[in-house]
Amino acid sequence: MAWTKYQYLLAAMMLITGSINTLSAKWADYFSAPGCNNSPEHHFSHPFVQAVGMFLGELSCLVVFHIALCQDRRRPEPRINPGQAFNPLIFLPPALCDMTGTSIMYVALNMTSASSFQMLRGAVIIFTGLLSVAFLGRRLLASQWIGILVTILGLVVVGLADFISGTRDDSHNLSQVITGDLLIIMAQIIVSVQMVLEEKFIYKHDVHPLRAVGTEGLFGFVILTLLLIPMYFIPAGSLGGNPRQVLEDALDAFCQIGYQPLIILALLGNTVSIAFFNFAGISVTKEMSATTRMVLDSLRTVLIWAASLALGWEQFHGLQVLGFLVLLTGAALYNGLHRPLLARLPCCAAEPEEGDAAEREALLSGGRGSVNEES
Repeated sequence: MAWTKYQYLLAAMMLITGSINTLSAKWADYFSAPGCNNSPEHHFSHPFVQAVGMFLGELSCLVVFHIALCQDRRRPEPRINPGQAFNPLIFLPPALCDMTGTSIMYVALNMTSASSFQMLRGAVIIFTGLLSVAFLGRRLLASQWIGILVTILGLVVVGLADFISGTRDDSHNLSQVITGDLLIIMAQIIVSVQMVLEEKFIYKHDVHPLRAVGTEGLFGFVILTLLLIPMYFIPAGSLGGNPRQVLEDALDAFCQIGYQPLIILALLGNTVSIAFFNFAGISVTKEMSATTRMVLDSLRTVLIWAASLALGWEQFHGLQVLGFLVLLTGAALYNGLHRPLLARLPCCAAEPEEGDAAEREALLSGGRGSVNEES
């Protein structure tokens, strides 16, 4: 079935804004400027401030939802279903997971390349699959178990590529690269917990996806903004990345923005792009399919990789190509992308797979995305 112009627009929006989201966050890390109290020039290393900006983008989805709802109510026949009444606190646990996972990933992005960052986020398949079996009582198909094993192999290959590049590349030392990669994978455990919580407690309620994303963004924005205060006093050593070597120095971030206004452009790119990316991701899942969304997300990785190479942010490593292809194969197997291909073969056309496909798709495509697809 051919796509409509609107569907092409949605796919392009998801691909472009998703790529801008990661690239703008990485771009901010490359800026250097003096800080407060005449501190010497240093890199803009403020992952928690960047995470606050990301949640502000998610929060904007809630604003857009209420504006659209008000306009829809003026029509003779309203088309938007506002959903049932619910307790907003059901979004607090997944919002806390989102906040933690996103913050960890922004810390990791300071330590590794944008392409590796995007590829290693594929680890979410492993942990989401395992947690869905343990806590949701799901039964994974044989192809999904194979997909998980292939994904693990892909992570090993990407990690090996980063290990080799870390010994040759002056932009990140080897210990930083390894630490960053491990933090990304650890963050995917938290993201998978978030997805399971959403599946178990939220998706059974009739909540509009934009409202769900925006409510989580509201909790994340308020809580993380308040946490910036104690972070200003918590020692973090070299992990802090700021002159005072604290967990986060928000005042230093604002001082650097004052000296280098282009930083605010990178931060705004991150905030605005995450809002459009969430809208596009939700719409692609609704208008087309979760499989289409997975394919577009893989193309986003290629676009981020190509842009990073073109900008000179990283060097080409052939092993990364192999790692990406293995990860792509694992994601395709887990999401059932192989089934339409097998259906065309005479020997496999009449072999249905067990389970409810729509139910299996819900976890990884539930209509939201962030630094953390999903932050």
